[in-house]
Amino acid sequence: MIVLRYEPVVEWEQLPDGYSHPDVAAVAVNSRDEVYLFCRAEHPVLVYDRDGRFLRSWGEGRFSLRTHGITIGPDDSVYCVDDGGHSVRKFTPDGGLLLTIGPSGMPSDSGYDGKTLATIARGAPPFNRPTNLAVTKNGDLYVSDGYGNSRVHRFTSRGDLVLSWGEPGSGPGEFRLPHGIGVHDDGRVFVCDRENDRIQIFDPDGVYLGEIVDVQRPTQLVFRHGLMYVAELGWRAGQRSFRNGPIARDLPSRISVLDQSGRVTARFGGADPCAPGSFCAAHGIAVDEEGDLYVAEVTWTIGGSAGLVPPDCHTFQKLVLSR
Repeated sequence: MIVLRYEPVVEWEQLPDGYSHPDVAAVAVNSRDEVYLFCRAEHPVLVYDRDGRFLRSWGEGRFSLRTHGITIGPDDSVYCVDDGGHSVRKFTPDGGLLLTIGPSGMPSDSGYDGKTLATIARGAPPFNRPTNLAVTKNGDLYVSDGYGNSRVHRFTSRGDLVLSWGEPGSGPGEFRLPHGIGVHDDGRVFVCDRENDRIQIFDPDGVYLGEIVDVQRPTQLVFRHGLMYVAELGWRAGQRSFRNGPIARDLPSRISVLDQSGRVTARFGGADPCAPGSFCAAHGIAVDEEGDLYVAEVTWTIGGSAGLVPPDCHTFQKLVLSR
């Protein structure tokens, strides 16, 4: 069994004066180990080197207040998923717009009332509050969709819709908030079915293959170095899981690392949500070439707005692999 240990790098991010981000929705790393943060803030995309030195920002005025997912393709193109804007956009590394998928600002009709997952009556076309995106080796795009839908969509690299699958529910191929998505090198598609507390596995055409259930509210996953890294939100006592029913005790947000068989090889995150190396609301995750982790947290949305954590609780962390 692989044993992995990580140490948090306190104050890694050298945030410029006047910048802030109460929520960091997502993070990605490109081929040069430049780190892209996707923030719900005035400056949506922040770019750093691997030592936390600020390089640039872009995207000001282009996104809704519900930025959600960021993915970097094999050619270092940057894909941004805008939950509130019901769209996916592809950019150059410096923010030049290359492609838009989805009628921005116009949600598809799934029956969703804008508030409650249980009101989603059917799977609908793209998009109703999409969440994340994965890119295959040949450039095909898979999008998880999302807060207001219960589907996965596959597109060509040009943005043409190939197929969609998924309906609301908790059975095989059904979703209660498809929140994160990743494509394995062998072509299998892994979907974080967040409120069903599981990761579902499909072939490239959406045929159900199986599931991983040793996870908790999975938000995003990435494959790197032969492992799967999963960001997971916490549960609070009194909440209710679609899969597991009422939650009896607080279960903190955490990070899990799984091997090729789906077995957990590392898991970390403590009870104090603001302690270095623990998490208030792990929402996005990336891994660089050295195996170091970057974790984005929607701290304001989950904790700060409810008065559960102080204003200075972290919204982004780097953790270094101990060697």
